[in-house]
Amino acid sequence: MNRRRRAARLQGGLQPRAWLMRHLQVFFSSLGRLWQRPLGNFMSVLVIAIAMALPAGLHLVVDNLERLSDDWEGAASATLFLQQALDDAKVEALLQRLRREPQVGELKHLTPGQALAEFRRYSGMADAISLLEENPLPHVVLIRPADPGIPAERFRALVERLREYPEVERAVADLQWVERFQGMVHLLQRGTTILAALLSLAVLLVIGNTIRLEIQNRRQEIEIVKLVGGSHAFIRRPFLYEGFWYGLLGATLALLLLSLSLFLLHGPVSRLARLYGSGFTLESPGPAVVLAMLLAGSLLGILGAWIAVRQQLQEIEPT
Repeated sequence: MNRRRRAARLQGGLQPRAWLMRHLQVFFSSLGRLWQRPLGNFMSVLVIAIAMALPAGLHLVVDNLERLSDDWEGAASATLFLQQALDDAKVEALLQRLRREPQVGELKHLTPGQALAEFRRYSGMADAISLLEENPLPHVVLIRPADPGIPAERFRALVERLREYPEVERAVADLQWVERFQGMVHLLQRGTTILAALLSLAVLLVIGNTIRLEIQNRRQEIEIVKLVGGSHAFIRRPFLYEGFWYGLLGATLALLLLSLSLFLLHGPVSRLARLYGSGFTLESPGPAVVLAMLLAGSLLGILGAWIAVRQQLQEIEPT
């Protein structure tokens, strides 16, 4: 009795190992089958890679645009013109109060002399300004929000609250370009999502059609396996692994295409940024994006293969 129990436990321990060995065998044999037709399979993988690279590239464009808006000198800001009669002590007290505001980030104070110098430098009216007998400009405070991506509505509410300070005569904030820029970014985000959904469907169709043709080429082999009692799971397994390899190789090639595109664009983008006095550079895909693309490609490959095999196996019956 003890021997029978030990034998049963031994067989139970070998079954998972045998199951794993069968899957590993099919896993690598399916990859070897792809190498039997390198040109045709490479064309299929290239189509999958292009379909995956397009939405991933748009995602990188949106991500870099958001990062550019954070570093841009023209980021959302407000200008506070203070009362003309304020003395230096009251101005300093106001500055300390503004620094304690949680939504206020960077703060820059211009004295009337500094404000006049700035106006003379950028207005192109230096000769006319030199004719003035006294400086008409008050103290000016430039404010940027603590959150560079603050929505326009919240930023407008912040400016309205600062306008109520008794020391502030006028508060000006140009929010139109902020709303337009954020609208453009949101439009690109929505377009990227739609494009990713459509091209994911295209990947499913490409992989499904490729697996369907492979099933048709091996139709007689499948009929023989069914005649000797092979289950659908046994027949389905190699095709699912082939779909996995198509998706994984397509995602890997898509990442290589993205890296090549970023390398070719790096020089022109850096030169353009230097012309505007910026140190902006294109950001490469991070580990999260790389992992997401590899995982998405593998899952799309398995799903596309499963749909094709499920349909074909119902139609193939031994005669």
